[in-house]
Amino acid sequence: MGSRVLVVDDERSLAKVVASYLERDGHEVTCVFDGLSAVEAVRRRLPEVVVLDLGLPGLDGTEVCRRIRTFSDCYVIMLTARSDEKNKLIGLDVGADDYLTKPFSPRELVARVRAMLRRPRTGGDGAGGLQDEPPRTIGKLQVDVTAREVHLAGQPVELTRIQFDLLAALSARPRAAFSRRQIIDMVWGDSWVGDEHLVDVHIGHLRRKLGDNPAAPRFIRTVRGVGYRMGEG
Repeated sequence: MGSRVLVVDDERSLAKVVASYLERDGHEVTCVFDGLSAVEAVRRRLPEVVVLDLGLPGLDGTEVCRRIRTFSDCYVIMLTARSDEKNKLIGLDVGADDYLTKPFSPRELVARVRAMLRRPRTGGDGAGGLQDEPPRTIGKLQVDVTAREVHLAGQPVELTRIQFDLLAALSARPRAAFSRRQIIDMVWGDSWVGDEHLVDVHIGHLRRKLGDNPAAPRFIRTVRGVGYRMGEG
């Protein structure tokens, strides 16, 4: 199941340790040690996964991820040595799929990469995989899982891979309430381990893309004590 993985960290010894674990797992790994080289390497090598340190000097991981997202839909796992919640999650604001806080176990990182590469592109539990499924309509929102396209009031909405997969999973069963763990299993895979509040951050980003106010939602509703559901009213 080997894939192309790019490791970006200015701590060269750590980058090499991470690379050795990934290579043992069968992946083709490239290491770079600064932000500009990372952006160029993604353009040139087209990796499936980028392991990206947030605290790079010069062009930091946040800006690297922001630039990558203008031309690539690869998986991005952000690494951060910072302990407070705001900085742990900052990478998700610019399109990262997951994060790990340093120090971390290289085995856990390998497990995260495996989970990302193993999960269906449009989630499980009926979120995708159907051939020529007609677009799903929720009010003025249209979700085409076959074409991986979303339109709101006739206008295209650009989503990251994770955002689309979340929307595909929720819209597969409108009005069904899903827990965070159920959403993780559908979108990230049932072998994913980590902070389940990762879901809240990505739902928040998805809501902003859809112009959905959590206080008066049109599309994604919070189900108190449970999680989230799709549907108007």
